[in-house]
Amino acid sequence: MFLAATTPPRMATLVCLTGLSLLSLNIYLPSLAHMAEALEVDYAVVNASISGYLILTGVLQLIIGPLSDRYGRRPLILIGSAVFAVASVGCALSTDIVWFLAFRALQGAVISGSALSRAVVRDLYPAQEAASRLGYLSMAMALAPLLGPALGGALDAWISWRASFWCLAIIGGLLFAICWTDLGETNKTPSATFADQFRDYPELFGSRRFWGYAFCMMFSTGVFFIFIGGAPLVAATHFNLTPGEIGIYLGATPLGFLAGSAVSGRYASRLPLITMILIGRSTTVVGVSAGLLLMTSGIVSAEVMFGSAVFVGIGNGLSMPSTTAGALSVRPRLAGSASGLAGAMLVGGGGVLNWLSGAIQSEIPSVLALFGLMVTASVLALAAALYVQYVNRLEAQATVAD
Repeated sequence: MFLAATTPPRMATLVCLTGLSLLSLNIYLPSLAHMAEALEVDYAVVNASISGYLILTGVLQLIIGPLSDRYGRRPLILIGSAVFAVASVGCALSTDIVWFLAFRALQGAVISGSALSRAVVRDLYPAQEAASRLGYLSMAMALAPLLGPALGGALDAWISWRASFWCLAIIGGLLFAICWTDLGETNKTPSATFADQFRDYPELFGSRRFWGYAFCMMFSTGVFFIFIGGAPLVAATHFNLTPGEIGIYLGATPLGFLAGSAVSGRYASRLPLITMILIGRSTTVVGVSAGLLLMTSGIVSAEVMFGSAVFVGIGNGLSMPSTTAGALSVRPRLAGSASGLAGAMLVGGGGVLNWLSGAIQSEIPSVLALFGLMVTASVLALAAALYVQYVNRLEAQATVAD
């Protein structure tokens, strides 16, 4: 029977929700050059479908998060899944860039699944246990960005770039059905009115710890968005890689994310959140800086470029579950709003960095410029984590003094 769910979702459902939002982002990355040719536009214009999508989903999260605190997680996720499936069909059928970008914007509704899955986990578990669960969630969802580019490259080679969007439409429809039957409401204390909810917002917005976590999330993921914004063009221009080969190489970063998330899932419940975060951010800074140093020294190859990017994935896998759990635990009763705001900063900031990376590479493709941007974002993420540690120490000292 196709009955509406009344119990909390399985972890597999949350994995699928989060994975689909990532799959929709990167499945067609290997096809960007072919899409630009087919739609008769510059590469930078097609690349805007990534950066614009990220910025739009950032704005949507600002709306979705508070709505879920007021009306619940379930209805927002179901609506988002349905809109995504229809929009994916529109992308597949588009014959000019205007219609494609319009339907691509509607695909952004899928972010409800990713943003609210985090809130669902925080609804069900306390902070450190939530970090551990988010680690396992991240480990499983890493399969989407790992397989996405390879799948998209293969579909492009066998059929056309449009096949990737037909694939997304089918998955979106299936996921709607899964959520209908498995994803019961987890927000057991929704706000009585928006007025009551807004009165609590100063507690969240005034928290220095929350902003430290949020900026750490934004710049951590920003490193990845910088990479995917420029890597496909650099790989095709400098290393003569085909779309299929680019898709395989792009899978290197999610492999690192898978490994880092596995470690996080095992140890996040045992270690302080800030410890896991600092380990992850330091790993990325060291790995990306080493790659830039090698290439500055003249050792420039696809293996060095994509191999260095593995440390982006490892660092994010180690730190993101704890960073997310920290941001959502500042004010647990506003977990949806916190997830929406932090998520908006994450994808909005990532969209800007992705656009900047694509714009720079479309002018003069340069692997050194690409990694220079990545190192800068990595250092800023580490600085945000150190700020959280500083705030923790100040508050601990104040508690002792009292």
